[in-house]
Amino acid sequence: MVHQERIAEIAAYYRALDEGTTLRHHFRHVDEEGGLWYIEAVPDRGDLIVIKQAELTLAGQLHRYSWEHLEDEHGGLTDQAIDPEQDPLEAIPAEEFQRVWTR
Repeated sequence: MVHQERIAEIAAYYRALDEGTTLRHHFRHVDEEGGLWYIEAVPDRGDLIVIKQAELTLAGQLHRYSWEHLEDEHGGLTDQAIDPEQDPLEAIPAEEFQRVWTR
């Protein structure tokens, strides 16, 4: 029961960020297998928090994670803040992120 309560708290945190923030940053990342990761992040307490994340695999599979779907057998929404200065991320337009996210 405690595990379910913790998951609900985490989902509520990401949902509040998603619904309450207007300033959004979008990034793309190529992983070591050649898969593409698309990220939507918002500022929170001095950090950039990932609120939506989509992985497009080389096989063409799309895995999406957000407060509505935190994790599955393929992976999950990162719980680590990102730093565009340190992380290998490429800034992309919001429209590019949306094209992948709504695919």
